[in-house]
Amino acid sequence: MGNIRIVEGGLEVTGQSYVLGNLVATSIKSRLGQPIVIRGSHNISLSTEHYAHNTLTLGNDRFEAKASRFKVSDLQGRTLFSADKNEVFVGADQLRLSGSGGVVLDGSLQTPLVRASPGSDLHLESPTRSLHIMAPAGVSIESRAGDISAQCLTDLKLESLDGGIRLEAARIVLPGLKTAHSRPQPRGRPLNSGSPASTVFQLCSCHNGKLFLAPADGVCATENEKILCR
Repeated sequence: MGNIRIVEGGLEVTGQSYVLGNLVATSIKSRLGQPIVIRGSHNISLSTEHYAHNTLTLGNDRFEAKASRFKVSDLQGRTLFSADKNEVFVGADQLRLSGSGGVVLDGSLQTPLVRASPGSDLHLESPTRSLHIMAPAGVSIESRAGDISAQCLTDLKLESLDGGIRLEAARIVLPGLKTAHSRPQPRGRPLNSGSPASTVFQLCSCHNGKLFLAPADGVCATENEKILCR
């Protein structure tokens, strides 16, 4: 051991000390204004055995902590991170994950807000399964400086169980729609006679948003508009 002397409350060691077995102490502190360095040729283990068995192990390629609860606080005492067998809590203002592969969740994620850092895009995707976004009081998807894109392999379904689906924009564009050129309907033949022209209609909208069909070559109106639109 280095220079050692007995002081009030314990022992004071100056210089370096080598512990060949176990060192048992209530506290280990450095001198005022001096750092404390703990080195080990293999592993370093710090453990406490009283009501619970807590261990902190530093190995060649691992840093392992065993405890009933792990907690990290800032200088003001606010909890930044804590973990126990029931939950993992992150109390920082932002949770930033910089991995190129993103975040992979085997279960569910519950959070009041998901956003990307300034200048970056936000992607929510499920490569092999479905993606569900649910909230008891509503879901808001907002982009203040760019586009919002939703893509899927099969069908994209918009469903409202107790309300309507509103599209509010200066213009609504539906590119890629198939168009058909109807041929004049022969005189004396009813519209639903089975001719090719009877399979082409206009899609018309009422003032309240309801949709109805009208003949392809006529005005987008019907004599029963009051009945259809009410």
